[in-house]
Amino acid sequence: MLSTNVHDFHLANQLLKTVLAYGAKNGLKNVSKVEIELGSIIEHDEVIKPENLTYHFKLLAKKTIAKNAELKIKKIAGDNWKLVSIED
Repeated sequence: MLSTNVHDFHLANQLLKTVLAYGAKNGLKNVSKVEIELGSIIEHDEVIKPENLTYHFKLLAKKTIAKNAELKIKKIAGDNWKLVSIED
């Protein structure tokens, strides 16, 4: 069962805003893939989980240029996240 929290949603929203800003700046009509690196980000004693992040990203991306984007997440050491690439 997918457990979810507001922090997964917040990070997914931040990520989508970054993707959409990049798309607008570069004239993209479609985004096919987004790659990120995700460390162990802990918000209020809960770790942001890749599956929850993917779920919220897809939910938020509906009706945007990223609606069909595949979100690839590579787990890394550390406690941050980094956008690696955006493909059209």
